[in-house]
Amino acid sequence: MPSKTLHVFALVWVLASYQQQWIACSERPPTCDSLIYCHGQLLHTIQMAGLYEDSKSFVDKSLKYNVSTTLRTFNKLMSDTDQNPSKEQLLDFVNENFLSQNELEDWIPEDFVEEPEFLSHIVHSKVRNFAKDIISIWKILGRKVKQDVFKKQDQHSLIPVPNGFIVPGGRFQEYYYWDSYWIIDGLIVTGMTKTARGMIDNFLSIVERYGHIPNGGRVYYTRRSQPPLLTHMAKIYLDATNNISWLKKNIDLLEREVEFWIKNRMVKITVDNVSHNVAVYHAVSLGPRPESYYEDYMTASYYQTAVEKERLYIELKSAAESGWDFSSRWIFDESGENNANITFLQTSRVAPIDLNSFLYGAFSNLAKFYQHLNNERKQKHWHHLANTLNHTINTLFWNEIDGIWYDFDTILHQQRRYFSPANFAPLWVKAYNTHPKSATHVIEKVIIYLKMEGIPDFLGGIPATTLSTGEQWDFPNAWPCLQSIVVEGLQNSGVPIGRHWAREFAERWVRANMYGYNETGHMFEKYDAEFPGHYGAGGEYRVQTGFGWTNGVVLRFIQKYYTD
Repeated sequence: MPSKTLHVFALVWVLASYQQQWIACSERPPTCDSLIYCHGQLLHTIQMAGLYEDSKSFVDKSLKYNVSTTLRTFNKLMSDTDQNPSKEQLLDFVNENFLSQNELEDWIPEDFVEEPEFLSHIVHSKVRNFAKDIISIWKILGRKVKQDVFKKQDQHSLIPVPNGFIVPGGRFQEYYYWDSYWIIDGLIVTGMTKTARGMIDNFLSIVERYGHIPNGGRVYYTRRSQPPLLTHMAKIYLDATNNISWLKKNIDLLEREVEFWIKNRMVKITVDNVSHNVAVYHAVSLGPRPESYYEDYMTASYYQTAVEKERLYIELKSAAESGWDFSSRWIFDESGENNANITFLQTSRVAPIDLNSFLYGAFSNLAKFYQHLNNERKQKHWHHLANTLNHTINTLFWNEIDGIWYDFDTILHQQRRYFSPANFAPLWVKAYNTHPKSATHVIEKVIIYLKMEGIPDFLGGIPATTLSTGEQWDFPNAWPCLQSIVVEGLQNSGVPIGRHWAREFAERWVRANMYGYNETGHMFEKYDAEFPGHYGAGGEYRVQTGFGWTNGVVLRFIQKYYTD
């Protein structure tokens, strides 16, 4: 079949698929059940009025009164204004019925110390002082849920958890799923294993309630998740503590969270007459994201029909589930390339190489956990699933010519040959042990690929992609978590050339972070790959300071590359 015909056929197939999905639309759930925070006339009216620069501001407020009283007051306002209240009237309504800043209290972790033992091993005095300053930020980012949230849960969007935790910072005054992995890793570097365990226990309590971990700690996140790193958190905690009794107590919940992804995010595709089960991001619920309601509504206004709008809302939420909100990784034009904008998101069409790698790691972790618990049957089960996915990663996603793994287009059945640090996720979880070539061969190919893409030229960090779109998960933004994936993947390979570049990229990142901190007094959520220490830009909101995972990554790099 000619290439152009194939692309047209694929587009028709996609549209037909979306039409079929819409048939069951009435059965789809809203983002959550709350008529305040997730769906309904109140949310729509207030968010579309543009009362706040950031749509998240409203849905993070708490109710002064119960839900029925608030809705009754709102309905009276709508009736009195003939369904057309002014912006000033809506602002008065919000101020009279909602509160801000009353869900969390500042919290200093019990195991926090100003100068943990690891500081004494840092060779360079400037780096030691920098690390000490970063450690002090844990106190600033520490939070605990107030008791009122537990007592009146329907009056808050916050999902209460029993233990204190570290927030990312800025607009993100709640816990987030994948952010917390790098926060916990940084806590472990500084000896704060009790706080790390408390954060993992919080997530386990959420799995018990919801069957999975939401994107973040708000009810409007509950029908989407984020990259599945819970078992990875458990692994680094166990590596630091060897707390097997904790593992025995929690193994069922760790397994339950992974099973959510198998049951809800795996699809079967057949390529060259071989079937593969691959994971995709696919967060299905009605309407715009509540925390980005206005933005999503306006993005979807490009489309004319409810079917098309709802399709885009799902893709926007699926991109948010990926953590990469937003990126050219999820964008398709008519030919299957990425020369378009977020109006043309098709996140759930992509089998992401990083998601499948994270799940391979989760399967492997569970196999090791059950080995520790002497459960041979469960160990074999998860080991088999890990090996199967490992084989898929090294056949479907690996490109021997380019020497790297890529995302996979599940409709056109071809790799998406674009650069991103996500391509290195198989190294991070060591998902190359069934590769037909040796580890040395793989790493040497990967380093050639890095050089061909010009990545060593960027002194401010490894960029999210090499395509500049204005989205925050594209060029020139460099994200801490992505530096960690590349650096640790190369380091853990054991191959000398890989370890050389791991050190080079890590030291560049530490220098850039230190320069930015000395200039501004802040740690940022993302940086500019072209200008060391400069904060990143783009996306739906201003760059945020704090910043949880930035602190965790730089502390781990310092521990690995700047200590004796």
